[in-house]
Amino acid sequence: MPEGREEPRSETLEVNGRVVESLPNALFRVELETEKRQQITAHVSGGSSLLRLLPGEPVVVELMAYDLGRGRIVRRRS
Repeated sequence: MPEGREEPRSETLEVNGRVVESLPNALFRVELETEKRQQITAHVSGGSSLLRLLPGEPVVVELMAYDLGRGRIVRRRS
């Protein structure tokens, strides 16, 4: 990498959540299990695109540090 350039940061944060509703275009509204009970919009991770999710199911969501309003559903929580 050329001098003076920083490598892009790919810091992610995994948070437990619960699917609230299914939205069009394979998006889901997820309520995070944090103190604020924030709701975000999330899509299913690439490798798990065939995953069927219903409202009320517990999931693990990966959030990017720069946009905490959108996320990626990584897996179902057991």
